[in-house]
Amino acid sequence: MDTKFAYWVPNVSGGLVITDWPMKTDWTYEYNKELAQTAEQVGFDYALAQARFFGSYGAEKQLEALSVANALAANTEKLRLIGAVHPGQWKPGPIANFVATADRISNGRFHLNVVSGWFKDEFTRFGEPWLAHDERYDRSEEFIKVLKGLWNEKRFSFDGRFYQINEAPCEPKPITPPDIFQGGNSPRALKMAARVSDWLFLNGGSLEKIKSQIDQVRQYAEEFGTEPPKIGVNSFVIARDTEAEAKRELENIIEHATQEAVEGFKEQVKQAGQSAPEGEGMWADSDFNDLVQYNDGFKTGLIGTKEQIVERIRQLDAIGVDLILSGFLHFTDELPQFGKEIIPAVRKAEPLSSEVVTA
Repeated sequence: MDTKFAYWVPNVSGGLVITDWPMKTDWTYEYNKELAQTAEQVGFDYALAQARFFGSYGAEKQLEALSVANALAANTEKLRLIGAVHPGQWKPGPIANFVATADRISNGRFHLNVVSGWFKDEFTRFGEPWLAHDERYDRSEEFIKVLKGLWNEKRFSFDGRFYQINEAPCEPKPITPPDIFQGGNSPRALKMAARVSDWLFLNGGSLEKIKSQIDQVRQYAEEFGTEPPKIGVNSFVIARDTEAEAKRELENIIEHATQEAVEGFKEQVKQAGQSAPEGEGMWADSDFNDLVQYNDGFKTGLIGTKEQIVERIRQLDAIGVDLILSGFLHFTDELPQFGKEIIPAVRKAEPLSSEVVTA
């Protein structure tokens, strides 16, 4: 199997779950540099630095995503780094130059995650207007078109609703065309992915839900006459010697959830999928327990023994998932364990030949 593996860079405080249950992780740059070098050694393909600017769900300290990803790229040799950026907070022209520079620093290993945004305060408190759900994706789509134009044309012009570019250069060009990643589960997000993005990150979910989203984005790509994006799925990994131990760890995480922070996050994400015209998308059907892992990572089902997790990844591969984006309670111990035990087992495994039952 050729499934790719990525991990969330813990460049914000509080880890990947909103809980007071003890965890072994840190947000500092030195910690993240060592973690990236370890991840590279044990077989991870990508690392995704998350973009936060204000304390939310306990993430009181934040290292800026593009800076961290670029620095980690300079301190690794094979790992591909993905930096996150929010249109509206950043302009596409300077970002095009930043990414072209990072491409040369990393020798073609720097990529960009374009985040349309769900945290209203991070826009309004910085003095930026807060757009309706679909308008945020309209802006992101223009943002990506401008990036690609600047990277591919000697002088680029663009007359859009959000961006006007007048015979602008971008030199040097990237040597290796950077991949554009995006997230989103709503119909508008899937349409954007089908039109302009190389990769689509989906929140965690059941096999049935993930497959339906993959089928939908492929249908949109067929309608638009485009190449469908590759698919990454968020997951939170709890690998233990027995299924009972793994489930007990999950119960402990949820039982010790930081209730005020989870409720605050639940209120904030109403600006995401629930505010889409269709009422569909990220977090639209997530309850309190789901939101303890803030990208629905529990739902993906990578919780159990090593063998159970490998089998689940085989099922995800069979429905069209290309990349597993993972988070851990104890990054210090569990990330290297995952790389040493589960990644090789997946790569040795045979793809499932029969259709996966998703119901």
